[in-house]
Amino acid sequence: MSEARVQGDAPEFTAQAVMPNGEMKEVSLSDYKGKYVLLFFYPLDFTFVCPTEIISFSDRIKEFEERGVQVLGVSVDSHFSHAAWRGTDRKKGGIGDVTYPLIADLDKSISTNYGVLLEKPGIALRGAFLLDKDHKVRHVTINDLPLGRSIDEFLRLADALQFTEEHGEVCPANWNKGDDAMKPNQDGLESYSKSHF
Repeated sequence: MSEARVQGDAPEFTAQAVMPNGEMKEVSLSDYKGKYVLLFFYPLDFTFVCPTEIISFSDRIKEFEERGVQVLGVSVDSHFSHAAWRGTDRKKGGIGDVTYPLIADLDKSISTNYGVLLEKPGIALRGAFLLDKDHKVRHVTINDLPLGRSIDEFLRLADALQFTEEHGEVCPANWNKGDDAMKPNQDGLESYSKSHF
């Protein structure tokens, strides 16, 4: 299967996951068809930057849900490892009751198909993929291992994607919900420029 690319179809997958209620079950990307998806990869359970990201996504899940965005976390660990980490107190480096599925990519096929697998040491980079309702890839970010991500930026991107779909306008640099956008033509650029530059 080819790697995930912006404007291309997100690679399908089926894998074991730990659900928000702690249940372990098989999930597929297609289970979320018709929903926006933020699919993010993290290197390993029981590490350092990873719990800060996982907890931050979890603590702000309602903001994603308000936008109709399903958050899915993926690492190369087993679903048993995910469950054990969820069972570890946050004050001791655990992640507690995470509010979205954590997917096990034990055979590393998902990380490979999304182009985030580091062959050595066999873990995923901090990749994140924003998918539209048809599961076309609309945004990709890949951070190196020590660089944590901004939850605010993913919410901003979800807002921008939904705004462009609804209004047919484009979102300029540093656009936030409620800001001016522009029509994607010369007149639109000139009109925006007159009031912003």
